[in-house]
Formats: sequence, C-alpha cells, structure tokens
Amino acid sequence: MSLNGRTALVTGSTQGIGLAIAEALACAGAQVVLHGIEAAEQGQAVAARLQEQTGARCAYVQADLADETAAAGLVAAAAAALAPIDILVNNAGIQHTCPIAEFPAARWNAILAINLSSAFHTMKAALPGMRARGWGRIVNIASVHGLVASVNKSAYLAAKHGLVGLSKGVALETAAEGITVNCICPGWTDTALIQPQIEARAAAFGGDRQAGIRELLREKQPNLTLLPPSHIGEVAVFLCGPAAAGITGVALPVDGGWTAQ
Repeated sequence: MSLNGRTALVTGSTQGIGLAIAEALACAGAQVVLHGIEAAEQGQAVAARLQEQTGARCAYVQADLADETAAAGLVAAAAAALAPIDILVNNAGIQHTCPIAEFPAARWNAILAINLSSAFHTMKAALPGMRARGWGRIVNIASVHGLVASVNKSAYLAAKHGLVGLSKGVALETAAEGITVNCICPGWTDTALIQPQIEARAAAFGGDRQAGIRELLREKQPNLTLLPPSHIGEVAVFLCGPAAAGITGVALPVDGGWTAQ
C-alpha cells in the first residue's frame, strides 16, 4: 500500500476526519499538504507535528473554500508548497440542521459552496496535471447522507448527494486515463461536526454524553458505535493504492450498517 513519491492535498485537514486521512496518507509514504481556515502559524504547527510523527514532508495552505477564487486556486497553492498534486481528498465540510421552513438562505449557500462547489473547483484544477502524468486519485468525502436522507438536513443532503453524482460523472470522464474518482460515505463518526447533535440528545439525559451518543446512533447506525476517524483514513489509503486501481465511480459506505437497512 506504499504511496511513496506521491503528493496529496487533503482539504479540511487540521482536525477530525481530514486530519486522520492526512495521517494515514503520510504513514503510507505520501507527502501531504494540509488545508484549513486557521491562521498560517496555527496550520503550520499542525503540519509540523504531522511531519515529525510520520517522517513525511508536510505543508499547510490556508484558503476559505466558500470563496470560488480561493477554491479554484488551492491546487496551485498546494503544488507551490510541496509538489504537483497526485492525490486529492475533498473533505472540507460544514453542517447546519434546521427544518427547511426556517433554514437560513445564507447557511444553504455556505453549505453548497464548501461541501459541493469547492470539490468541483479543486477537481477541475487537479485533473490537468493528473492527466499529464497518467495517474491520479480523487477521494471525495461524502456521507451516508449522500445516499439516504434524514430530517432537517436539506442543504447537507443536497450537497452530499450532489457530490456523489459529481464524482460518478468525473469518474466516467477519466476512467481510461489512470485516474480514479470515488466517494467515501461515513456514518456517525467521532468528530466535532456532530457534537452539537450529541449535546442536544444528551440534554434529555441530564447532560450524559454517552447516553446522548447511544440515543443518536440507535435511530440509524446498527453497530451503535461512533466510528473512529482513523477508519476513514485507512479506507482512503486503500482507494489510493494499487489494489483499488479498478475501483472508480463508487460511493463506499463506512456506516456501521446504516444503509443496509
């Protein structure tokens, strides 16, 4: 599963699933460009820690992916920081839960921009170099909500379903060019993104976080266990490795049985 000699860009990678993916890629031998919205010194500190832990060259690039120009320029900025990008992981995402009747238009626009449109811009920017080199791996972190629905998540559902469809289309466009494009669709994963939902459930149990987690997962995820982000990182490494060269255009659930129901 060695990725020696490859350079990866992982968006939204200073914490959570993104950082776990960056760690897994670095451990597999890739050099990694991390991305976030933190100030340069904060992001560079995360990259320095990852480089020290793994021995892989790491760098950090700051960009607000809600800005179309910044998203479109991220691949070039990452290449300038380390090297041309062979592996692109679109992980950056935000969430807002609310009934559609009360859903703020500004939150809708932000979720679509960051969770979907930014992936369009980064893929468009990365593909010419991948095509020129005859090799590329694109892994888009969608969600189980790219495959099925839940209430009060209209914007997130639209973005993640859109990301799955976008990935399938680009996979077909690049299928004969040594490039694969796939989605990972995580279920409930232990990240900051779902903490507000856990806290809301925990409030009904006197603030008991574990009770809140059990109540949240009981509705959807049969294994009743929050997924460690490292599991998503390991799946990403597999999709970038030689054993997955024939896998393209898939939306792979890593969801504790959620979509098996």
